[in-house]
Amino acid sequence: MTEQTTPMEPQAVLPPVPPMPEAAPPVLVAEPTPRVKKDRRVLRAVLRWTAAVVVFGAVGTSAAYGITRMERTDVPGLATESDGRWDYPTITMPPLPSGSPGPMAESNKAGAHYADLRKLVLPAPRGAKADAALRGEDGWLASKTFLAEYAEKADRETVGQLLTDSGLRHIAARGWTTEDGTHTRIYLLQFDTAAVADDLVSSDLANYDSPQYAVRGAALTERDEKFPERAAVDDITRLAYVESKPYGAEQVRQSYLSAGDTIAVIVQSRKGTAQAVPFQQTVILQSELLG
Repeated sequence: MTEQTTPMEPQAVLPPVPPMPEAAPPVLVAEPTPRVKKDRRVLRAVLRWTAAVVVFGAVGTSAAYGITRMERTDVPGLATESDGRWDYPTITMPPLPSGSPGPMAESNKAGAHYADLRKLVLPAPRGAKADAALRGEDGWLASKTFLAEYAEKADRETVGQLLTDSGLRHIAARGWTTEDGTHTRIYLLQFDTAAVADDLVSSDLANYDSPQYAVRGAALTERDEKFPERAAVDDITRLAYVESKPYGAEQVRQSYLSAGDTIAVIVQSRKGTAQAVPFQQTVILQSELLG
């Protein structure tokens, strides 16, 4: 990805994506130019389109689209009633301080997010009820509120010590409940460097097959094999899990993202079955905001 160098640069917009026609054949067109030199808006348009195509495919459609150049403002709205995607508001990237590189720029060796972390948390979809418990003080969440996600007291103490030892700077968070009862919680944990964040995820918090520590209501959790690999966002490490059967009154889905100096922890729970499409959509959009 290219650097975002000045605060006066127009904000990039991550627009919603339309439902796709059922009969359209798949068309994939490769970009010939190197990734690092691409226009930031064009790159994110391609990523967003690809992500939406793969998520839509998860519910059984064979339609797929590919584009080579499209401004994000050219992509119409997202709301549909057929595939379970949520209607998110227009999403904009917060400005960077003057002269600061983006988190994935080659010159940014620490992978630092110089934008306000509180503005990098994905907004709630339209119609959702905000979770007041995750607002924090001035937008910063106390670590004990995040640790409450973990089921066992011993695990909360262990993870809390890991965060302290790793030099946790602060936590930004947001939560909401949609009309179908899905409860979403997103936590962004920022550290001093990308190396610290990546090591904490890969060595301490998550394994390939399951998370290291169980969250509340999800005693048996496995890797989400149905999460489309093609929906990956460049430079973001993603681990996604789903509660396996038999589960209780609710099913839980969760994901760990390692993005520069920041770790994102995303948890969704719902009575009965936690739907795959809104979970995938939420994880992908949060990944794009952090990239």
